[in-house]
Amino acid sequence: MNPILRVGQGYDIHRLQAGRRLVLAGVEIPFEKGLLGHSDADVVIHALIDALLGAAGLGDIGEHFPDTDPAYKDIDSAKLLEETLGKVRAVGFKPANVDTTIIAEQPKLSPYKKAMRENLARLIGLESQAVSIKAKTNEGIGDTGAARAIACQALVSLTTND
Repeated sequence: MNPILRVGQGYDIHRLQAGRRLVLAGVEIPFEKGLLGHSDADVVIHALIDALLGAAGLGDIGEHFPDTDPAYKDIDSAKLLEETLGKVRAVGFKPANVDTTIIAEQPKLSPYKKAMRENLARLIGLESQAVSIKAKTNEGIGDTGAARAIACQALVSLTTND
C-alpha cells in the first residue's frame, strides 16, 4: 500500500502580559513579559497541535483541550502535544515534518531558535532537520507589531504509520 500524505495548518496568538513566563516551543525565553492564556500559552505548540489535529481530521485544539476545563489551567503545552500525538497515531498517522513561523516584535528570538527546534523535534520524535523554526516581526503593524502579542503559524505533514 502506498503511504498517504496529509497536510495541516495551525495558527495561534496570545497577548503578552507582565508576570507570566514566556514559553515558546517548550523553551523558556528570558523576557519581562509572558503569554497570557489558560495554559502556559505556548503559541508554537498550540499552532502545531491545531495543524496536527487538522491534518488527521480530528478537529481543533479547543475541542480537545477547552480553556473552560480547569484540568488545563497552567498546564505545560508539551503534555497537550504528547496527548495529541497519541490521538494522531491512533488514527494511523505520524508526523513527517513541521514548519513554523513565530511572529514577534520582541523579544528577538534568533538566539533561541536552535533550542526551540531541537526541543520541538524531541517532543514530536523527529530529526531536527525535519523541524523548522522561523521568526519574523510584524513590521510594527497590529498587536504583534506593537509587541502586545506573539503569534505563530504552523504547517505539518503526516504520513501513514509503518
